[in-house]
Amino acid sequence: MTSKWSGSVPAVWAVWDVWDENSPDRIIKPVAGDRVFRWITAVCAAAIPVLMAGLVCVMVFNSHLALKKFGLGFLTSTAWNPIAQEYGALSSIFGTGVSTLIAMLIAMPMGLAVALFLVEWAPPKVEAFFGTAIELLAAVPSIIYGMWGLFVFAPFMADHVQPLLGRYLGFLPLFKGPPMGIGMLTTGIILALMILPFISSVSRDVFKMVPSVLKESAYGLGATNWEVTKGVILPYALHGIIGAGFLGLGRALGETMAVTFVIGNSHRLSASLFETGNSIASTLANEFTEASEPLYLHALVALGLVLFLITVTSQIAAQLWLRHIIKKAGGK
Repeated sequence: MTSKWSGSVPAVWAVWDVWDENSPDRIIKPVAGDRVFRWITAVCAAAIPVLMAGLVCVMVFNSHLALKKFGLGFLTSTAWNPIAQEYGALSSIFGTGVSTLIAMLIAMPMGLAVALFLVEWAPPKVEAFFGTAIELLAAVPSIIYGMWGLFVFAPFMADHVQPLLGRYLGFLPLFKGPPMGIGMLTTGIILALMILPFISSVSRDVFKMVPSVLKESAYGLGATNWEVTKGVILPYALHGIIGAGFLGLGRALGETMAVTFVIGNSHRLSASLFETGNSIASTLANEFTEASEPLYLHALVALGLVLFLITVTSQIAAQLWLRHIIKKAGGK
């Protein structure tokens, strides 16, 4: 009996196998560690859907009073009055969606631009320094962003940015109202700063994976920097770019403390970005410890269930959209 590295099995399953040289067909006998490794990986993979199903079951069980009383009207109602025992999720859903949309509109193009500059045009020392600095921003606790937003950025918005927007764009409903500093616009900008490191770091790694021969061929044919970026880099890195975007989206949807500091925490709908509002995460952070009544507690858990479903739905939509793009481009 001798041991050797087995080259007859796929690379992903290649292990140190034992060969029986006395057998005419040289049967491969995998070592016991291979079976154990496969079982461990299978259990870990199966644990993910089990945990997700468990989360859904727990949230449904602990929100059944609110779901039974309000039904689908819980999603369309703007009422939130613990004294009158009236609860609706629409204002929280609206605030979550608006603040996340603002953040993505700012962070996504900025993150791609930063990643492109560092990979394509920055000198190696500049890329190394700023690449590390951007990655370190992801390690800053969210409460630090919230405190900085409340005590530094919100006064700056109230004194300079919001008055300027109101003066020149006040005819639009988005920029009407008193410049309070806190509100939807400030929240969206803070969220953009928080998710920017994730988007730029992942995009930077993806852009580095684009083969140099593709870019050099395009340059050799006379393509400009913009043409190479649009026709070579972005299509090749599309999967990673979408992944980076939805990583940032997930962070923005579930962000709690930074949003709680600057959004204003008022249950109302307004077209103005200067007005205060709330998000699902900020509502849970503010009111969960105050929920003494069973219906109140169940309504808050129902909000958490709504946020979970929004996150899962966005991820499913991203996968379907990505498959459509690949199919349209002629892929599998």
